[in-house]
Amino acid sequence: MTSPDVDVLVHLMFDEIIVTLPGTGYKVIYQRIADPPGLVVKSERIPDDPFAPIPQTEFLARAGIAAADKAREFGWIVQKGKSPCQ
Repeated sequence: MTSPDVDVLVHLMFDEIIVTLPGTGYKVIYQRIADPPGLVVKSERIPDDPFAPIPQTEFLARAGIAAADKAREFGWIVQKGKSPCQ
């Protein structure tokens, strides 16, 4: 069962976005790529944790959304149909 009130933490370091889940060993590092603009997974550490408040797959989904939101906030990627200058 997933817990909707569990938040991931997002940190920016140079051209990387690091997403973690407090209280667990869950961590994904996304790296910015320029051509085409986007993010790729540089590394991930998602150990089996039976006490984690959400399953690994749920963390990966939330991490991807959080990383994309942070990348948009910094202008690294844009929403489809929008120019980078908007």
